[in-house]
Amino acid sequence: MKMLKKATYLPLNLSVLAPLLLLFFLLSCVVHGVHEKKILRVHNNIWSPKKSYEASSSCFSRSLGNVRESSTLEIKHREICSGKTTDWGKKLRRTLVLDNIRVQSLQLRIKALTSSRTTEQSVSETQIPLTSGINLKTLNYMVKVELGGKNMTLIVDTGSDLTWVQCQPCRSCYNQQGPLYDPSVSSSYKTVFCNSSTCEDLVAITDCGGYSGVVKTNCEYVVSYGDGSYTRGDLASESILLGDTKLENFVFGCGRNNKGLFGRASGLMGLGKSSVSLVSQTLKTFNGVFSYCLPSLEDGASGSLSFGNDSSVYKNSTSVTYTPLLQIPQLSSFYILNLTGASIGGVELETSNFGRGILIDSGTVITRLPPSIYQAVKTEFLKQFSGFPSAPSYSILDTCFNLTSYGDISIPTIKMIFQGNAELEVDVTGVFYFVKPDASLVCLALASLSYEDEVGIIGNYQQKNQRVIYDTKQERLGIAGENCSI
Repeated sequence: MKMLKKATYLPLNLSVLAPLLLLFFLLSCVVHGVHEKKILRVHNNIWSPKKSYEASSSCFSRSLGNVRESSTLEIKHREICSGKTTDWGKKLRRTLVLDNIRVQSLQLRIKALTSSRTTEQSVSETQIPLTSGINLKTLNYMVKVELGGKNMTLIVDTGSDLTWVQCQPCRSCYNQQGPLYDPSVSSSYKTVFCNSSTCEDLVAITDCGGYSGVVKTNCEYVVSYGDGSYTRGDLASESILLGDTKLENFVFGCGRNNKGLFGRASGLMGLGKSSVSLVSQTLKTFNGVFSYCLPSLEDGASGSLSFGNDSSVYKNSTSVTYTPLLQIPQLSSFYILNLTGASIGGVELETSNFGRGILIDSGTVITRLPPSIYQAVKTEFLKQFSGFPSAPSYSILDTCFNLTSYGDISIPTIKMIFQGNAELEVDVTGVFYFVKPDASLVCLALASLSYEDEVGIIGNYQQKNQRVIYDTKQERLGIAGENCSI
């Protein structure tokens, strides 16, 4: 009978074992493809057909106050304050259509502004006063301010400059929630006249006879958009209350002829960089700094819009990293960053087309990437997010899945990297867009631009649960992770 060999045990040397274990772990990560992932709950109450919100005067119920030289406003998603919502599927699908209109119009305006043509038509295009293609159903976040002592609900838009509201008497106004602003009952309302320096400084957005040929006294503004929307009225000044900070002689547009898909908002808050924007007009008070934290919709949460450079109002969970704002003279009113890289699940993407300008915009919903960069993102995402049933593409979204039979799923992290190594890690709620509330059609919430030479846009869907800090004085933008529920 063959004898079995007795096993021989050697003394265990921990100093040798530790490096071997580390090497084994690293090798297993490579072999098995361990990546950075987060958990997403596929079925969420906000998308349920039974879930509804009723807009009321309590929609903006909390005053967030004034801290030193800062002022903070409560910010909410437009749908929470728009009235009863029962068909989320229809709204979600329509949002994509309207968002595409906005992006196409933005691209047209950018091309007009950067074109070297000098024809009369070109000059007219470059002097459109507000961001082309504005459609308030795509500008998803709202704040409440007091204008002349009256509450006004305004859409927050970093891609526009002039702040305007609908005014009495109104020749043609869309239906809004709450009464129109009435200058006749305000003692602080002042008309801006054509011969004033204010009107002359804003010649690109005013009409004192240049359009109609009729000599006028009041300084009128005219705005038309590529989708057929428009607003027209008088430039005026009024007191405005932002949180607990009151500002006098704020120049705004008193809209008396407005048409388009503007939802039920009172008007628009322009947070661009031109001289007429709220940021520029409050430079001495808030030092050219504002920030926001856009909440997700899952629990109907409120975020915040803060003016001023007091960081004590932030509740960020990660350190703020800063990236320079690119200075492009023709696009001076936009906020443009240098996108130097991106990673999916911790895997850095390789493409020669990084190192280019990309807009960050609170009014665009879905982020748009140049085709080469989007293709690299899509390829790596599909490599890591495998084994799930695919679904047909929808509208601008072409990477879609049927997740209706799943509960909690692990999804790869998505990070955008900017000059100076600033990072934006997309919140787990910003990775997928639910085209159908039952999760039978869920798509990667990123889209490709049509052409390589178009300018990319970082939309608000990927900015959720981030503290985004705009510092126009130091020409930089800060990003940090933050739970935006307050």
